[in-house]
Amino acid sequence: MSQSQGSHNPTSSRQKPSIVFGDKDNRQSSLISVFLRSARYEGRFLLHNSWDYVMLLWLPLLTILGTWWIFSKPYIVDVPIGVIDDSKSSYSRTLTRFLDTSPDLKVEQIFQNSADAQAAILDQQVYAVVIIPHDFSEQLNKGKPAPVVLKVNAQYGTHSGIVQKGVQTVVGTLSAGAEMKRLVKQGAHSEQAKVSYSPIGIERISLFNIGANYQQFLASTVIPALLHILAMVIGATTIGREIRDKTFSIWYHTMIYPDMPYPDFKTLKHVPPEQKLAALHANLHPSWQMPVDYQSLKQQTYRKDNQLTTTAFSLKDANYRYRLNLNKSAKPRMPTKVSILALVVGLNGKLIWALLFYMLWGGLMVMLAVTVHPASLTAMLMVFVAFVALMMVSLWLGAIFTLTSYSLRMGLSSTGFVSAPSFAFAGVTFPLMAMSEGAQRWANALPLTHYLKVHLSQLQMLAPTSVALPTLIGLIIAVAVTLVIAALLCLRAFKNPQRWGAR
Repeated sequence: MSQSQGSHNPTSSRQKPSIVFGDKDNRQSSLISVFLRSARYEGRFLLHNSWDYVMLLWLPLLTILGTWWIFSKPYIVDVPIGVIDDSKSSYSRTLTRFLDTSPDLKVEQIFQNSADAQAAILDQQVYAVVIIPHDFSEQLNKGKPAPVVLKVNAQYGTHSGIVQKGVQTVVGTLSAGAEMKRLVKQGAHSEQAKVSYSPIGIERISLFNIGANYQQFLASTVIPALLHILAMVIGATTIGREIRDKTFSIWYHTMIYPDMPYPDFKTLKHVPPEQKLAALHANLHPSWQMPVDYQSLKQQTYRKDNQLTTTAFSLKDANYRYRLNLNKSAKPRMPTKVSILALVVGLNGKLIWALLFYMLWGGLMVMLAVTVHPASLTAMLMVFVAFVALMMVSLWLGAIFTLTSYSLRMGLSSTGFVSAPSFAFAGVTFPLMAMSEGAQRWANALPLTHYLKVHLSQLQMLAPTSVALPTLIGLIIAVAVTLVIAALLCLRAFKNPQRWGAR
């Protein structure tokens, strides 16, 4: 293969790289080869670094199965409550029995005083206490109001809502029965008594998730939120470790030049990050300490037998090929030119393993969701495509945060700041329209919010695909935008090698 021609400049390797868009003369590999070599580079790293491999395979798998198992009991029933019965009448015993038979509630204990009830609430043995006053029966018999006191631990919003709904239903039922019984005793017909007590009725029709299935609406949305966090962490670490270890240019050279060897990741994993380059260079011959001049290499032509026309060295010589990759001075070797297209393709190759694994987990997530609430194949496909787009955006965002700060530590911190609370702003547990204007803007800036719009509309509301199509197109556009930004930040990193090495 013939190299591009250029004038020999011994100091060119120390200069900042020029930006060349789509110029194939500054590399020997085709774009397909760049993608494959970058993927092999990352694959070799994963084979010898178990923790990074766990982030791709075991941790997301355990996350999905664990979350689904946590919500395997999809309905919240038998929330424990206590009762203080000061009346000790037939009406109070009936009320206690009704509370215990309610599907939402379970009378865990009947307390004799308020002190015991308060201690049980503090110990989380019960979530509420119903206090029946001593004149409860007398007031009902006289047709006067007989209030029942409900003391509920509102710190737990979900439990509190269920308890209040259950107690209100039971008390309303008992109250209606007592009033109708009194009206019948006064000579009213039973139907007339029913209408007289409640002339206006409510017919409640649940449109979606009729049974309030928490596995359907919460587990199936928590899983992509957790995978979103993991994907951003992977994106930050995959690029961040190259900046931290000062091997960013080695990755670029390895994918660009097909004759360069891959690093020995098996040895590198036991070496501290700040010593990796020095450890790799320690065994080089003293005569090879001079940096390789890539500009002069570009002037050389390789014959079919891979012999250099201007030197006696052969590219088949492992030591000479190793010299292309490493520098005895333990300083990062900078490329003379950097191709944007090569970076775009190389970034995709470097993160392809994470994307493939998470595509598998996305398919598993969709299959679990449709076992609870069946959906059409078109809806499943649309949700899967949206999930893949979310994972790609997550990977690029993680890389962007690390490249912006030149620090893996700062990149991971930024990743956690953005991704960890994103589910709270997604509008699943708290209505998006009820948020403040600033919170709504922040929510709309998060990719998870838009993915969950597609997820909920297609898998739970069974809405037409046209409803979610604009959001899906927006996610795909976000993939392209974040990828380009990541590539541009890589160019920025090559222009500032002095900032490499930060933890």
